[in-house]
Parts: sequence; structure tokens; C-alpha cells
Amino acid sequence: MGDDRLASTHSTVFIESEDLHGQRTEIEGYDFNQGVDYPRLVSSMVSTGFQASNLGDAIQIVNQMLDWSLADEAIDEDCNEEERDLKYRKSVKCKVFLGFTSNLVSSGIRDTIRYLVEHHMVDVVVSTAGGIEEDLVKCLAPTYRGLTDGSLGDMLYFHSFRSPGLIIDLVQDIRAMNDEAVHASPRKTGMIILGGGMPKHHISNANMFRNGADYAVFINTAQEFDGSDSGARPDEAVSWGKIRDSAKTVKVHCDATIAFPLLVAETFAKNAVQTTT
Repeated sequence: MGDDRLASTHSTVFIESEDLHGQRTEIEGYDFNQGVDYPRLVSSMVSTGFQASNLGDAIQIVNQMLDWSLADEAIDEDCNEEERDLKYRKSVKCKVFLGFTSNLVSSGIRDTIRYLVEHHMVDVVVSTAGGIEEDLVKCLAPTYRGLTDGSLGDMLYFHSFRSPGLIIDLVQDIRAMNDEAVHASPRKTGMIILGGGMPKHHISNANMFRNGADYAVFINTAQEFDGSDSGARPDEAVSWGKIRDSAKTVKVHCDATIAFPLLVAETFAKNAVQTTT
């Protein structure tokens, strides 16, 4: 009996390992004996482990967003003649939603966001009112590291006394936001969300109305233990239908001011250089 128990325990603990050769990424870091090669350094993130690997996954997912075209998909039987044309299908690209919290506009990430918008690399931008206010502030005078105060809401409050009559149609704003996702078809949609809060909610919720986004990259330091929307992982959004089951997703637990410039360097900016050369 004792021998049987020992044999049973042995078979449970010492299970034969699965051969992962060629199926999984082997963990290894960048070899500085090669010198400093920044593109290769960033590319090595995917095999480094921990959040570096998540950042590497995020870079791969964003590149998949940018590389996708309707030509990659099978032709639906009920599509019109235009959608059957190969040239047209190659021109239909993924609709990219970029969301960010207002505090990032006060940082140097504003210039990264400006680059993406200036060159039409993203299709929909979602931020809070503070993001607009802080962008205007930076246009009027230099911004330095230090304590900040104020909000656009306060300015609207005082403005309503001096010049009453301003009405902001929130219902129309929400309809326009949701329509960006609902009418994206036949394009796929991808979400790149820096931070959490309202931008994360509105982009994700809009994509729910098209049965979920096809790609999702979250970059924030929020946690999910308190049930916050900001801390929710991509799989939580899948449960709501905000992200599709088949979607490529990752959450990078990192300050966006660190991760986002590296991501843009290896995706949008790299593609732009390759296109112009």
C-alpha cells in the first residue's frame, strides 16, 4: 500500500515535461557585448520577462494593427463590388483608437501624441477635458516640472456667469463616439489606452457596440483588486464584449511616460521611416 501511494505521488509530482522547443520564447536579455543598438535593445524586451515582455507583446500587437488590411480577410459572399476590389481591400486599414488621461498632456508624452495626430497615424483620440486645458496651457507658455492646479470645469463655471448660454451636448458626444466604432466595418479596430478613467471607459464601451475591438493595448499602473475600471485587465473587457475573444491583447503595468515612447519608436515611427525610404 505504501509503495502504491509513493508511486502515485511520484507520478503526480514528476510529470513528464512538455517539449517547448520552438513553441515558446526563450528568456534572454540584450547582450551589451554587441554594443548599444537601440532598436535591437527594444526588440529584446519580448524575451526579457516580467513587464518588459508585456511591452514587447504590446509592440507586436500594435504592429499587427498597423500591418492589417482588409485584403488579409476572406471575401464575404454578401459584400459589394468595391469591397471585392484588391486595391480597395489593401487600402482599408485598422481603425486605431488612442486614449490617454489629461495628466499625460502636461508631460512630454504630449509631443508623442502630437506626432501621431500630426501624421494621421491614429483615427480617434479620446481624453478628458483636462487634456484640452493642459494642451492650451502648453501653447501659451513653457511648462516646467512642478505642482499644477486648475481644471477646465472651473473655467466653464465662471464663463457661464460672464457669458451665459454655452451648452455642451453630452448625448451627441456619446453618440458620435459610439458611431466611430459602430460604423468602422469593414475595418478592424484597435485600442491603445494610456492610463484609465473616462478615456478607457468610452473607447472600450464604444467598441462593445461592434461586438468588441480586434486589438487592445493597455498601459497603466492601476490594479483590479478594488474593482476599478482603470485597473481592469483586457480579459475583463472580453467578458463585457468590449474586446473580442479572438483579439490580440496585453496590459503593460508601467508608467506610460516610460513605455509609450518606446512603443511608438518601434511601431508608428519605424513604419513611417520604412515608408519614406
